[in-house]
Amino acid sequence: MGNDITYFGVINININEKTIGSVDVWRSATTKQLYCEEKQLGIEALADTVGMPEIKPDEKWGVLVSKLQQGKDKWKLVKLPENGIIKFETIDEKIISLNVTDYKIVDDNHWSFLIDENVNKAVEI
Repeated sequence: MGNDITYFGVINININEKTIGSVDVWRSATTKQLYCEEKQLGIEALADTVGMPEIKPDEKWGVLVSKLQQGKDKWKLVKLPENGIIKFETIDEKIISLNVTDYKIVDDNHWSFLIDENVNKAVEI
């Protein structure tokens, strides 16, 4: 990561208009590459990935939302391929596969939204 990374914005994750977490978004001035960090409100533990995780050129940052979970377990920052499958670990430690089409999760119990389309917004989940 170069020296040209600056803070770009935030996305607030809301349930019933109450913010339960956020995603901090940083951006490279030269490459316009986004770097993201998940923040769960009230949880001081470090995220799974410390620092600025890399993303492949054919992926976009997104937020996966589970219709099956509540509270902080309802969402997670993920890397979405344009088309394909992502593996996701559920709260009860099962690994499930979710289909992705055009950078969106296609599943009855899960949905997603893209970070780059929601910077400096609040998203109701």
